[in-house]
Amino acid sequence: MSHLNFDRNELAWRIATRSGGGNCVQVAKTDNLIAVRNSRFPDGEVILYTKQEFEAFLDGAKKGEFDDMLD
Repeated sequence: MSHLNFDRNELAWRIATRSGGGNCVQVAKTDNLIAVRNSRFPDGEVILYTKQEFEAFLDGAKKGEFDDMLD
């Protein structure tokens, strides 16, 4: 699949401004996908999501659907 051919080092990785202490989730846009990685392991696994999948997750997070994960 051609959409899986990307150089992770050329992506514009972003971190939430609230993140700190090296415990961050980083996201980057690549073609029609959203790449997600752990900032502690920048050379580790990158998980790819469609825009629709990522949008559904963000919508749930904004609505507090995952707040119980922090208990």
